[in-house]
This record gives sequence, C-alpha cells and structure tokens, in this order.
Amino acid sequence: MWTGRTTIIGAAALTVTALAAVPARAEAADATIVPIQVTGDPAKRFNLVVMGDGYTAADMPKFRADLDKHLNDLWTIEPFKSYRSYVNVYAVEIPSGQSGVSCDPDLSSARRTTPLSMAFWSGCRQDGLQRLLVMDSAAAKKYADMVPGTNANNRQILAMANSDTYGGAGGTYATSSGGNAMSALIAPHELGHSLGGLDDEYDYYQRGVPGGTYTGAEPASIHHTLLTVDEMKAQKKKWWRWLGERSEAGGVIGRYEGGLYFSKGVWRPSRHSMMKTLGYYYDQVARERMTQRISGKVDIVQAQTPTDAPVGADRVLWVETMHPTGHQLTVTWTADGKTVGKSPNLDLKRLHLKKGTHTVKATITDPTDFVRDPAVRASTALTQVRTWNVDTGVKTPPDNVPADFSSSTPTDSAVGAGSVVYAETTHPARSIPSVRWKLDGRQVHGGERDIALGRFHLSSGTHKLVAKVGPNTRTWTVDAQRPTVKFQLSDAAQARPRPGRASEYVFDGPFTMKLTGADDRPGVVVSEFRVDGDGWFNYFGWPTDSSAPWRFSEDGTVIDSLTYGKLAKGRHTVEYRAIDPAGNVARPGRFIVTLR
Repeated sequence: MWTGRTTIIGAAALTVTALAAVPARAEAADATIVPIQVTGDPAKRFNLVVMGDGYTAADMPKFRADLDKHLNDLWTIEPFKSYRSYVNVYAVEIPSGQSGVSCDPDLSSARRTTPLSMAFWSGCRQDGLQRLLVMDSAAAKKYADMVPGTNANNRQILAMANSDTYGGAGGTYATSSGGNAMSALIAPHELGHSLGGLDDEYDYYQRGVPGGTYTGAEPASIHHTLLTVDEMKAQKKKWWRWLGERSEAGGVIGRYEGGLYFSKGVWRPSRHSMMKTLGYYYDQVARERMTQRISGKVDIVQAQTPTDAPVGADRVLWVETMHPTGHQLTVTWTADGKTVGKSPNLDLKRLHLKKGTHTVKATITDPTDFVRDPAVRASTALTQVRTWNVDTGVKTPPDNVPADFSSSTPTDSAVGAGSVVYAETTHPARSIPSVRWKLDGRQVHGGERDIALGRFHLSSGTHKLVAKVGPNTRTWTVDAQRPTVKFQLSDAAQARPRPGRASEYVFDGPFTMKLTGADDRPGVVVSEFRVDGDGWFNYFGWPTDSSAPWRFSEDGTVIDSLTYGKLAKGRHTVEYRAIDPAGNVARPGRFIVTLR
C-alpha cells in the first residue's frame, strides 16, 4: 500500500475534512456482532474487530467471504500464525443502505451514504490519492464499542470496503478494500502500520515517481538506517543481530537502498518484504516488532494464586499462561533464589521449607526464536514475574474445589497436526489435578497443561485427541491431512515430463501459471510459490483479476506503475505449495522452466 505512518498522520486529518465531500454517514443500522474466533475472555485477549462498509443486507454473504479470505491469509503469516491463540476475531456486520463506497474508483464516481463513510481518493479529495481509503473513525469506534469486553487498549479495528479496487490505509485503525485480488495482503500490511508501528519501505511517494534522496538524520524507524553494515555491527544498532541470515521474505538480511518513500540515501533490511512488496512475508526485523506488539496486547500470565497476602507452605502455587499455537512458554520457580520447579504448578509441601518466611517467584517467559533483542525479551510483553511471600506459620484451610477444566484450546474447529493444544484446570489449594491425554484411543504423554502434536508425526487423515481431568473430558479433531495444490501452465514450446523428478518446460515468450489449492475440509486454501529459492510469495491470481493466472515475462507487466511477473531469460526452478485453514502445509512441488 501507498500509506505509511508518516502519511497516515496527514490521512487522519484528511478523513475529517474529506467527510464534507462525502454524504453524511447513514444513521446507525442494526449491526450484528458475530464471533468468528474466540480463544478466551475478550478482556484478556487481543481482539481483532473487523467491520464492513458498503455491504447491503444482500451483500452480506460477500462480506463473510471477503473476511474468510482475509483471515485465512493472515493465519499463514508469522507472527499471526504462531500467536493466533492470542487473538479473538469479531465481525461487525453493518447493513448499508447503499452498495459500495464513495469515489470508487474515480473522483467522478458516485458518493454513497454508508455507515462508515468510507471513500477512496483520501475521502473524495481533489488533491487526494486514489488508493488512500479513509473512513469516519468515530463511527468505526462506535461500532467496535459494541463488542463486549473490548476497548482501545486490547483491540485493533480493521474496516473493509465493499470494493474490488486496490486500496487501504494504516493508522490508528486499518482499512482495506474487501474484494480486490490483493485485498487479503493489504490488511496485514496495514496492520504492520497500525499495530506494529512499522513504516513503508517503498522507494516512492507516488507510484511511477522516483522518491529522490533522503537527507535527514538517522531514522527512528527500526527498519531503516543510514548506517553501513560494519557500523551496525560495531555500534550494535538497528538489525545488527539478524545481518547475514536468510530473510524470511527471501534473500539475505543486509542493507538495501530505498525506503521511507526515498529511492536513495536510506537503507532497509531486505530486498523485499511485506512492508515493501505485498505477497512476501514480514522479514525478521518486522516480525520481531509484530511479535512484541501482539504479545503486548495480552498478559502472558492470565491468572495466578493471589499474591496480595502471605500463603502457607502447605499449599500449591499456580500460574495460568497464554499458549501460542506452535510452542510453549517457560515457567521457572525459585524459592529464596534457588530454582525449584519448571511447570505451571508448584507444590510447596515438596520443598520442605524451614520454619519462617520465604520468597517464592515464578518467572514466565516466551522463548520464541522470533525475538533476539534482550530488551524486547525482558519486556512485560514476553516476560513477567509473580512473587509470593510464604509463611510456614500460615495454615491453608481445606477446600472442596473439584478437578475440572477451566479453559482450553477451542474444541469447535480442527487443530493442525503441528499445533500445541492446551488444557487449564481448576486449582484446589492442596493438590494438582492431572491432565491425561489420549490420541486415537492410546494414552500419550503431554506436558502438565499442554501437548505438542508435532512430535507424533501424525499420518495423513483425521485423528482424535482427548484430555481428561477427573471425570471430565474435552475432545479435539486433529486435521493431519495436508492440502494439495496443482499447477497449470500455458502451452510450452517444449515439455519434458520426468517421472519422479521435476518436469521441464521451455517457453519462447511470456507464459502463465495457475495454482489451485484444495483440502478435504471447508475453508480457504492459500497457495504460494517461489522462484529460484527466493521468498515464498502469496499466489493471489493476477493483480487485476484473482481468477486470472500469474503471468511471467522477461520485462514483467506494469500495472499501476508497479511491475509484476518479471523473469529473466534462462533456466529457473519454480516451487509451489498450499496451506489449509488448520495450518497444515503441503509438501512443496516444483518444476523447471526455461524462458528463451
């Protein structure tokens, strides 16, 4: 997208002014709150509130389909993929009296009266940008406030316009068109601005117009710099910890000229990443920031034994933590500075503490590899400490708390074969309820409160996971069936099938590639491809038509001043794969193509 943090400051002002050029928003319609994904109490989760504008009651199925596509793309992108369990998603369905939004696609297009007053061209401004899609922020807040348990601190608003035109914006709130071929990629880019505070890495301010040379001071942006590679290393600044590593967005983390809307004089970490080119992933620098911001929207310690009064040495201390979908948080217990445990519960009776008072601490840390900066790791987003004063003179009264579940990974949708499934229990004062796990009827060992399914290397198909606490059980369907993906090429000058090996194709000019993903379960399957080992790229069809195949040519195809599908003459390896709604990834296929 064109917009960035610096631009959006102006865009926010544009929104207010622009509304004069747009019909006043419609009176509040009967909005419906639809929980799409609920992983926990909204007061304790990061809540993504997605609302549509310009969708009439008859258009509402399109809104739901657009949202489904947006979310399935989002869950394939790290760190949203690993921290999906931190996120609740609520749709706000707001029937509009008119279909579509204002000034779409041109300034001469109709002005429409819609609940959020969304409009292209910076809000129908003569001096605006066509791709800048703004809305009435006060109206968006009003509708978001309808979602119980959410507030400005624990939520992010994403508004989708009923439009097939490319556009969006990122500021306090994010916007995106709903039906463009690239819309589902606009949203995570704009969330990079709105949630992550990331800047654009574009080397232009307006497409087709070179950005000039940056002449300012060292940028405050974490992913832009004036420093050389040697200076970053020597001064231990910016992305020095990641230098030389393969970028998650393709290529190597290094120093690439252009960014902040300037083509020269400022450098970014990767040749291309989501903040520069839609379709690629966040690179490690941006991913670390997004991990910090998502985690910072929740407390990684959800509950614990009360700490406001001394506790007896005859009881159990406990903490309930957040549970990422792909790894576990660590809990380390110390008593008077000595490590005494590494699980969510600590039975003080087993410590045989001497008479008197003692200090017991639990340190909860997220060990994710996505974070390298010790300051980020030590922040409350990823590390928290709880402290208890233990007095051996205090006697814990008996209680009658039964062993039962208190929370768990949701059971209403299938979990992937590589997921971590958790089950929290009630907390009797003097005992630790055990969680017993069965997989396909066979007892298996898990952690004290979770189980990592990846270690079982489940065969394809569907499996049944059961957790039992006391007499109570919870059951999950495990989807271990990888999706499939097929490729279809335009007619080649030569085709060389090679059974058991990558087939080869020779083209004397431009050619097209269509990828079709499929799965044994309902939901949107996301297809990806990469060329010559570069970064995985989201296959969204063609920028102007999601149903059209991707087109490769020596010079590429220029669309709205950007070039797509450029492929140098010569021999190339193309890999392709698909990701299903449960997070299962197809084994990559590949073929070899020669453009001559």
